[in-house]
Amino acid sequence: MLLAIDAGNTNTVFAVFDGERLCCQWRAATAANRTADEHAVWLTQLMALQSLSSRQIDGAIIATVVPQGLFNLRLLCRRYFQCEPLVVGEGLDLGIRVLMERPGDVGADRLVNAVAAHATYGNALVIIDFGTATTFDVVDEVGSYVGGVIAPGINLSLEALHRAAAQLPRIAVRRPDRVIGGGTVSAMQSGIYWGYIGLIEGLVSRIRGEFGRPMRTIATGGLAPLFASGTAVIEHLDADLTIRGLRDVYRRNVGPTA
Repeated sequence: MLLAIDAGNTNTVFAVFDGERLCCQWRAATAANRTADEHAVWLTQLMALQSLSSRQIDGAIIATVVPQGLFNLRLLCRRYFQCEPLVVGEGLDLGIRVLMERPGDVGADRLVNAVAAHATYGNALVIIDFGTATTFDVVDEVGSYVGGVIAPGINLSLEALHRAAAQLPRIAVRRPDRVIGGGTVSAMQSGIYWGYIGLIEGLVSRIRGEFGRPMRTIATGGLAPLFASGTAVIEHLDADLTIRGLRDVYRRNVGPTA
């Protein structure tokens, strides 16, 4: 079985694959100083609830945008799963070209999203990932990573609004029934929700116009379903895109796990 770890700025996802099948996955808040032992206590207990043992893991792969946490994630794999993890960005064959001036600057999560999206959908794509940042990544017809756009994430924008304006409260993200808010909270919810819908539609339209050829739009990340319901621009929701990309990269470099 394969342990796939996607360490983002806000959350870290641990997933177990049995061959092609995604058995289970768990999400924890990212903490760069969390030790391998702390990871293991949490993860092995959750695995046990699914009748999984650490002895069943025979491979591991990590994608992280938090370099400070990589040491402990490596140690977790070595000490508790007795395997040396692959790390995206450390000389792995992704099976795609990265057409950027500085390919090493592209986040590992964005690259594995491109791998999985091309394998699943083909064609030219815009991949929107609703994470700490909201990213728009462009993949061409042959699977090459062309580039993209990085915008502030939804929760990051909400927190900045609350911190910078003394009278504005923290609010939950939801889809308001009306654009014109009748109070402070509803006005903020409208600004965030419909404002980001406008951002999505505007950027996708400009990306498609600049690319000059038909493109499909895929969305992933925790808030993707909420925002996909507000626009026809998003054609496909794919919650497991990043994790599947890690599986595909591992198989390309090592081969299938049991």
